[in-house]
Amino acid sequence: MARSTFSGPVASTNGFALKRVVDNATLNTGAAVTTTLTRDQSGTIFNIDGTDDIVVNLPALNTENVGVVYEFFVTTAVAAGKTVTFVLPGAGVSNFFGALSLMGGTAANAASDVAGDTLTLPATTAVNGRVLITCVSDDGTNSTWKAETLSTPIATIA
Repeated sequence: MARSTFSGPVASTNGFALKRVVDNATLNTGAAVTTTLTRDQSGTIFNIDGTDDIVVNLPALNTENVGVVYEFFVTTAVAAGKTVTFVLPGAGVSNFFGALSLMGGTAANAASDVAGDTLTLPATTAVNGRVLITCVSDDGTNSTWKAETLSTPIATIA
């Protein structure tokens, strides 16, 4: 059986099991952060300290983005008057396809949004809020990213 070789944040710990990278630094500072992620960070779980505004820019349009995935986990609640936003590249040419769910809610609270390039965790988003973002298409001009969220209050896409 052939074995696959990975580069970037996915690492083999014993030759068989894979271990994901957890980033406790980039978005976990307690201060305002604006950052642009790279394809090499695909597979990383980013812990979020929502004490101040955070802006996460996804990688520039590129056909190599297809399959790139990031996960985000709120470890400190988003403060009153603050937000955590995830922004797609391009001007109106990229969209999130979002499955947005309310933590502690019922199936009736789920929402779907398929138009917008900015996903937002609003002020007072609780600890344990989660976002999973995956690039499902990118032709170098337009892209579509699947977003799955679980948060209170519910995330938005605009």
